[in-house]
Amino acid sequence: MNSRCVESRKSQKYKGNFLHEDRLETERKKEEQSTTIKSPGKKDDGRETCKLLEEILSKENMTKAFKRVKANKGASGIDGMTVDELQPYLNDAWPKIKAEILAGSYKPKAVRCVMIPKPSGGERMLGIPTVTDRLIQQGIALIVSRIYEPEFSESSFGFRPGRNAHQSVRQAQRYINEGRKHIVDIDLEKFFDRVNHDRLISRLAKKTKDKSLLRLIRKYLKTGIMINGITELREEGTPQGSPLSPILSNIVLDEMDKELERRGHKFCRYADDLSIYVKSQKAGLRVMESISKYITKTLKLKVNPEKSSVRQPNKMVLLGFSFYRNRKEYRIRIADKSVARLKEKIRIITKRDYQENLEERLRILASTMTGWMNYFLIADGMTIAKRIDEWTRFRVRMCIWKTWKRIRTRKRNLIALGLSLDKALAVGNTRKGPCRVAQSPILEMTLTNAYLRDLGYVGISKAYSN
Repeated sequence: MNSRCVESRKSQKYKGNFLHEDRLETERKKEEQSTTIKSPGKKDDGRETCKLLEEILSKENMTKAFKRVKANKGASGIDGMTVDELQPYLNDAWPKIKAEILAGSYKPKAVRCVMIPKPSGGERMLGIPTVTDRLIQQGIALIVSRIYEPEFSESSFGFRPGRNAHQSVRQAQRYINEGRKHIVDIDLEKFFDRVNHDRLISRLAKKTKDKSLLRLIRKYLKTGIMINGITELREEGTPQGSPLSPILSNIVLDEMDKELERRGHKFCRYADDLSIYVKSQKAGLRVMESISKYITKTLKLKVNPEKSSVRQPNKMVLLGFSFYRNRKEYRIRIADKSVARLKEKIRIITKRDYQENLEERLRILASTMTGWMNYFLIADGMTIAKRIDEWTRFRVRMCIWKTWKRIRTRKRNLIALGLSLDKALAVGNTRKGPCRVAQSPILEMTLTNAYLRDLGYVGISKAYSN
């Protein structure tokens, strides 16, 4: 059998996967023969090694990156391409994109700007790259994370494998119960918008010697932001929404972590949320002043003085949690702001002018309640959970009553739920508003908790009783 037939069969075997060319190269063992490429910049003996960049673009790494991008889904960028359209597009375009990246001529597309509301008020800018750029950035993030992850601080918990917000809160609880009851809460003002590009690239260059990769990362840092059809250039910052942003932000703030460790401080950091635990108010004020000066002068970032202060445990809000004194120790509780945000979401879902039908409302409500419950389950929240459940069931009963618009519909449904004809007529003909009716004993007797559960209502207090 001649070689052309063999190559044809191999091509058919991998057809439909945008990495099939890489697989053919691997089988031919040609990938090992091209570990260097020419660089348009400075030369080292006429050549510049790009092994790290080639590892990023390798079949194995890009397959992992593609799976993550597909699993994360997400909105489309400025080109309108969706995640489902990515693989068919790359089947033809990937060889050219890969060649441009290796040659240093690849130009990332501008990110699409989306403004999202912040829990504390105001808006935060979210930058959405195209799905192609998300794939490349995810590939870079996988390799860069592997390099830096082992050296990150044990007190850093955000955007790291095997670490989460719950671990950060529990560590804070341990520090408080050790007697460090004064918390230096530092808020970095618009951190993701203020990251200094030169300082970041300088830190990357200390461990990443591949200049081609550094140039590609700088391109992504400087990629413009499209706002209302106009692309604005960016000289600082790493917009949230980029797969590279989490690892790059940890690299920037790891410098601060190392400084805090050098000074002997006990602290917790989750992304740009930093809290330092000391034993006196005087020590807290001193640490606040010195660390704020370090952040401003050395890291070239800005501390928000209005949101930064030395707090007591019961006044502290850490990742949605707070603390309270129970006999001899401090325990974790749900912060008042977190409860208020949940109730606002429930209020929106159960509003009269909400577009979805009752079944869809209950599905969305169940998803919201389940997610909230799973996150706050580490806190002592039984009392709060019961109050939220009681209030939410009242809102759901009000929704159901609103759907029974006509008197005959109300009467028929109430009779079906076991109410006598006389009472069904009386309640069905009432002129009271939905709010008053939903709180009446009649509706609580007919639209029982068990009935609401059968409809799809998910209560959160049950999780705390298990």
